[in-house]
Amino acid sequence: MALGAVMTLGVGAAETASAEKRVIVLGFDGLDYEIIREMIAEGRAPNFEKLAMTGTFDKLGTSIPPQSPVAWSNFITGMDSGGHGIFDFIHRDPTTLVPYLSTSKAEDPEKFFRIGKYQIPLDGGKIELLRRGTPFWEVLEENGVECTIVRMPANFPPSGKATRELSGMGTPDILGTSGTFSFFTSDRTKFAGKRIGGGKVYPVRVRNHVVKASLKGPANPFLQEKKDAEREFTVYLDPTEPVAKIVIGDEERVLAEGEWSDWVPVDLPLVPTQNVPVICRFYLRQVRPTFELYCTPLDMDPMNPALPISTPKSYAKELAEATGRFYTEEMPEDTKALTEGVFTIDEFVRQSKHPGGEVIAQYPYVLSRFEKGFLFYYFGNHDQVGHMMWGRMDPEHPAYDPTEDPKYEDVIPEVIEGLDRIVGMTIEALHEDDTLIVMSDHGFSSWRRSMHLNSWLRDHGYLAVKDPNVADDPGFLLNIDWSRTKAYGVGLNGLYLNLRDREKYGIVDATERRALMDEIAAKLLEAVDPETGLRAVTKAYIAEDTFTSRDYLDVGPDMLVGYAKEMRCSNESAMGAVPAEVFQDNTEEWNGDHCMDHEAVPGVLFTNRPLAKPAPTLSNLASAVLAEFGIEGFPGDLKDQIESVGYIPSQ
Repeated sequence: MALGAVMTLGVGAAETASAEKRVIVLGFDGLDYEIIREMIAEGRAPNFEKLAMTGTFDKLGTSIPPQSPVAWSNFITGMDSGGHGIFDFIHRDPTTLVPYLSTSKAEDPEKFFRIGKYQIPLDGGKIELLRRGTPFWEVLEENGVECTIVRMPANFPPSGKATRELSGMGTPDILGTSGTFSFFTSDRTKFAGKRIGGGKVYPVRVRNHVVKASLKGPANPFLQEKKDAEREFTVYLDPTEPVAKIVIGDEERVLAEGEWSDWVPVDLPLVPTQNVPVICRFYLRQVRPTFELYCTPLDMDPMNPALPISTPKSYAKELAEATGRFYTEEMPEDTKALTEGVFTIDEFVRQSKHPGGEVIAQYPYVLSRFEKGFLFYYFGNHDQVGHMMWGRMDPEHPAYDPTEDPKYEDVIPEVIEGLDRIVGMTIEALHEDDTLIVMSDHGFSSWRRSMHLNSWLRDHGYLAVKDPNVADDPGFLLNIDWSRTKAYGVGLNGLYLNLRDREKYGIVDATERRALMDEIAAKLLEAVDPETGLRAVTKAYIAEDTFTSRDYLDVGPDMLVGYAKEMRCSNESAMGAVPAEVFQDNTEEWNGDHCMDHEAVPGVLFTNRPLAKPAPTLSNLASAVLAEFGIEGFPGDLKDQIESVGYIPSQ
């Protein structure tokens, strides 16, 4: 039955429901089933325990693969990747073999009018959300249910289908990236020659206790000669005290060493009549002997965002006026500053509390104005902190420091205690007939070992490199010899065949595809990490056997690799590199993860009452939400769904 017809059938049922019916969903990204069970047992999560005792508590099946944009898209649409078209953080264009962000894309203006050194765009370009399918709140709204959707991941630009929306994961900074910080230092040898991921280092000079520098924005679209929009600023250093004054435009901030500024509004000039409003926060790391100043990514100012981040447009401003300016980039905990050595662990923990605190501070305002209908509110801090801190709770992690890491073993539990207080606040605000759902998109694990999938494919004869002696593979599939390559990896779980008439340099005939897939899948299940003696892969998911819908199978990989718990695809392989070794210890600061076999990292589901319809997986949850309002027939509830299974070799 067509979805439109199913939605029409649900209208009458919704109209008979109470006009004051309320359903609240709290989305706690990455909240792990095992750790919340432990904290309940220890008495550290009393409000979660109250929900478990008076309502329900169970595992929530996550997506294949269990990556956040995939998982949240499953929830939003009631479909799996085959239906919504999101298979990974990263996809690849088969015609160019260039990796790209899976959730959205920007198109620049095509027409300009030139005046002197300026070129005036005649069309505004656009940003397209690449997630397909109907968001469940659109169905609710069409059935008369008012919806507030705050920071739903994989919803940038906002769908425009809810009464109120604020975009979340997928929202870029002003540079169009996931977040690019700036670090200003007078030590010109610091980070010299090092490629800094997620940030840029700017050498500066201290002259007469004064530092002059600039904040760099995106390329100025009005100039014919390519040049970044930028705003100069000046830092005046106290000659004796560890204090500095930052002056940028009309704004001034005085900071002591180790102190953060509040949000500083900044205008990036484009032409005499037009600026781009952004916001940033400064952290004065050190005044002397070396000057060091960190600046957050330049975020869109919620008071006047340069791109659409809310529905209606005024909603972002309303939140900012009520609770203060806030991070608008997708994942504002600056994990890159830690992994690249710009932050210490202590500095990261402190910085991560800023965005986590902003989201918590906004929640009472949103909750107090929620009168009827549906409310979704997202908390992402636990996930980002978990990536940097999970291994510090694991003495078996190869990078575990028995002297230092015990200091941080309570960081994640303390974040969860904050979420427990949110649950308690919500319970207190519930009306008698309200439904409260607390859920997570996936669980978590220590990430001990890495597998270079492309290197494994090379060693098993499925991939060839141009230069086997290259010291530093540049990635982006640049060192692959396509004339001798049958399969390659891109993304954290994706494996693609080099198919003729699909890939740019394809050599595998369509008639060979299935046999080759079965062969690779069977061999992957035999892969053993020689260091641990454990299997590296527990499931291999062939796309057409795994996904219920097949509308967008052509967008994603031919196979999703389900790595064993505590094993993950390496960052290098995910970006198309082919390192020398196949396995290695994970000694990075990013020591926790969930991009493994989905069965190893389930999410959680708490409710204050049994749901009208069960929700064993994320794909079923939206249907269960609609059922609370008497609406039937949303994807995830269709009787012809198939169960996703991994490859099992013939006996």
